Amino acid sequence: MLALGTVMPAFELPDFDGRWISSSKSDVASGTLVMFLCPHCPFVRHTRIEIGRVGRDFQSRGLAVYGINPNDTDAFPQDGPEGMKQEAAIAGYSFPYLRDETQAVATLYKAACTPEFYLFDAERKLVYRGQLDSSRPGNTIPVTGLDLRTAVDAVLAGRTPSLDQRPSVGCSIKWKPGNEPNYF
Repeated sequence: MLALGTVMPAFELPDFDGRWISSSKSDVASGTLVMFLCPHCPFVRHTRIEIGRVGRDFQSRGLAVYGINPNDTDAFPQDGPEGMKQEAAIAGYSFPYLRDETQAVATLYKAACTPEFYLFDAERKLVYRGQLDSSRPGNTIPVTGLDLRTAVDAVLAGRTPSLDQRPSVGCSIKWKPGNEPNYF
């Protein structure tokens, strides 16, 4: 996993409509949330309404929020721009939902699954990398976003989130042949 304290790797990626978005142009003092998502993953589908809520709730409080889809669309065409556009509409994503076609950004972040969450403080240092909450498809725990919301609330209040962080659980990123990272 990307080590806590790591400076946020910058990126410039297209959204599902082809508009290029740069993380370095984000003028945010309070923090940045980077999420790795994709349309077909059952774990994302299970939590996407709450992911949309988290985005809306915290963007309005000054947090920069980005969703990034790194999956191989040759093998998973439903994860292409049209699938992303549909997912964003269904879930109410108000944040840029970006396409990592080369999978270079996912590799920089040492991302392993969807959904996966990286929270950076006002100095763009990683302070949280963990799960949305303990809900999973098939368990009876409600989707609340508790773990991520607690971490973001701490960052927005100028505090460091708890170091008791549980890794995300989800679908493995669908790497293109030859792109599989060596950090597993």
